[in-house]
Amino acid sequence: MNLSQIKLIATDMDGTLLNSKGQVSERFFELFKELKKHQIHFVAASGRQYYSITDKLNGITNDITIIAENGAITKQKEEELLLIGLSHKEIKELVEYLRAIDEIEIVLCGKKTAYIESENLDFIDFFKEFYHKYERVSDLTEIKDDDFLKIAVYCKHGSEEQLYPLVKHFEKDLQVKVSGEVWLDLSHQNANKGFALSKLQQNLGISKEETLVFGDYNNDLEMFYQAAVSVAMENAHPNLKKIATHTTKNNDENGVEIILEQLLHSKKVRE
Repeated sequence: MNLSQIKLIATDMDGTLLNSKGQVSERFFELFKELKKHQIHFVAASGRQYYSITDKLNGITNDITIIAENGAITKQKEEELLLIGLSHKEIKELVEYLRAIDEIEIVLCGKKTAYIESENLDFIDFFKEFYHKYERVSDLTEIKDDDFLKIAVYCKHGSEEQLYPLVKHFEKDLQVKVSGEVWLDLSHQNANKGFALSKLQQNLGISKEETLVFGDYNNDLEMFYQAAVSVAMENAHPNLKKIATHTTKNNDENGVEIILEQLLHSKKVRE
């Protein structure tokens, strides 16, 4: 693994940088300081809401780029670099279709906040881990004053096996992405982490050969094609392991930090 030329690192959050308790390690924050000294740009790329990511990475958010909502929005500090949304018409059609499916929960992800109709307290308690800002409303199709980034659908019985077959037909017009064991996202065709990362690479003048990415699930697939070094977690989905150039330990064994330490060591050796 040639890490000495890396100038940009992009990592997924859940199942990757975050441990199973949803925490970022203190070791990571120490390593981040070293990455910054070497002028390596860091990107947090997640299906999470922007405000949830900034909460997890509090203290370093002014020094990084955040790709949130699976690539629908990219921000540096408060500057919006990219926004790829869905129209009100698309939202209405999708919400009305999804309402007919039993035992799911619908989250409308706006730029300002997330919106839910659900009164299920167990779901709301779970959902709040991923959505730092949210509002409960009576009708998702009536919200006007926001930019809509995606619809996230929660399926407790398994998003890949139970939900994906029911929404697969939307793929002709939309991005349909199984983003976790119980999550599936519906968004604009270009709203994926790989497209967002490619735009950022162009802006920064950084090539694929100078890029390292980490991930664990299907919503990281496009991002893996944007990097010469792609690292799948031990706990990753088989689809990701198939295309990854390398693997590392799982998210509870500091798999990301292990590779970052190797990278920093390679930089020091070159000096």
